[in-house]
Amino acid sequence: MAELTRLTLAEARDGLRGKKFSAREIADAHLSAIEKARVLNAYILETPDRARAMAADSDARIAKGEAGPLEGIPLGIKDLFATEGVRTTACSKILGNFIPPYESSVTANLWRDGAVLLGKLNNDEFAMGSSNDTSCFGPVQNPWRRRGSNAPLVPGGSSGGSATAVAAHLCLGATGTDTGGSIRQPAAFTGTVGIKPTYGRCSRWGVVAFASSLDQAGPFTRTVRDAAILLRSMSGHDPKDSTSVDVGVPDFETAVGKSIKGRKIGIPKEYRVPNMPTEIEKLWLQGAEWLKAAGAELVDISLPHTKYALPAYYIVAPAEASSNLARYDGVRYGLREDGANIVGMYEKTRSAGFGPEVQRRVLIGTYVLSAGYYDAYYLRAQKVRTLIKRDFETVFADGVDAILTPATPSSAFAIGEKAGADPVEMYLNDIFTVTVNMAGLPGISVPGGLDEHGLPLGLQLIGRPFDEETLFSTAEVIERAAGRMKLPEPWW
Repeated sequence: MAELTRLTLAEARDGLRGKKFSAREIADAHLSAIEKARVLNAYILETPDRARAMAADSDARIAKGEAGPLEGIPLGIKDLFATEGVRTTACSKILGNFIPPYESSVTANLWRDGAVLLGKLNNDEFAMGSSNDTSCFGPVQNPWRRRGSNAPLVPGGSSGGSATAVAAHLCLGATGTDTGGSIRQPAAFTGTVGIKPTYGRCSRWGVVAFASSLDQAGPFTRTVRDAAILLRSMSGHDPKDSTSVDVGVPDFETAVGKSIKGRKIGIPKEYRVPNMPTEIEKLWLQGAEWLKAAGAELVDISLPHTKYALPAYYIVAPAEASSNLARYDGVRYGLREDGANIVGMYEKTRSAGFGPEVQRRVLIGTYVLSAGYYDAYYLRAQKVRTLIKRDFETVFADGVDAILTPATPSSAFAIGEKAGADPVEMYLNDIFTVTVNMAGLPGISVPGGLDEHGLPLGLQLIGRPFDEETLFSTAEVIERAAGRMKLPEPWW
């Protein structure tokens, strides 16, 4: 049974259709793997009964010849997605044991296509973090270890549970959300593939909001092809989400394996940041050589406002978080702490319910939106955002098809290593990823190799709006050249 967890999503799909094994068998194999891997803390809620029931339904549909695109495929769901009848907390105490009476549009699409729910995955509280150690359920462990060391490493954040579950063979794919890098950074840290699609490609309805103009759902998988398959099911116009864009959803899988000969790939000079590790620079150059060898044309480009992206992001995102999190007051649902009056109840509930990082961002956001500071901070950050978007538009107008950058400034670091007194050090992990969210563009992280400690490093490709197909075809070239990432053997 264990070998069933080693299949790619595409292999499992084809095997299920060919009746080489059943949906119940592959679900049981993953449920068994999850039980043995609880030390990783990837799943904060396992749903074995629901998984077996959904698998039985899939087997019945397969027998009738009515299989959907994801029929019988076992998936993990980030705890930001509302799942009807299944606890959803955003990994925050303030939501308590909230059980949604509705289903998020993205997960509804997955169940429509026959996927099976294994459980809910850990994440940073309200998706605020780059290491998955702000969760009220405790940190997630990366299945990778430094060569010769047993020190537990972070899987990245905020979608750390999703990245770890995919890397450790605890599901065939997982959902994540990306507000400033929360899919691409964990994917890079765990040797998996993660794509943040164009803003508006996937519905945000039923997804717990962090920063509404930046949040976007996307998949984690072990291969580029698998990511293309999963994204197709997750995507689609949703009238319940006013930011959902009414465009057709292509069959992304057909782009995988297509030639990139003649494609123009931009190399932005601004991403050569001070003190960049030699191994990151080396990987970036190697990635460019792989694309050149496949027939792509490499061009140097400039994105001059990149240096303002991180400070602008850490104004816009907390501002929107402050607004979105105002609804958690202990009145209607979730945690409630008693107070002498309603103001005291609000204060005690929010103090007990929100962790330190969420409190920090709410305070920052409230400050930059306050009278007297709105123009100086929030309005100015929005103007910078417009300039960042214009930089990309100019480059794409000049014929560039995709942009190649590093995904992260380092490999995975130890749990607690950067969670000290200076939160800015943690925020710098998003230096290569936030521009994509600020401009609403698609970005994918694909494994490119290992660092000197034997840990995975990722390369990022940034594409034109709603041109995920080019990203999949280009990322597959890197995947083929680098060799598919050999994931770690279980030590847990």
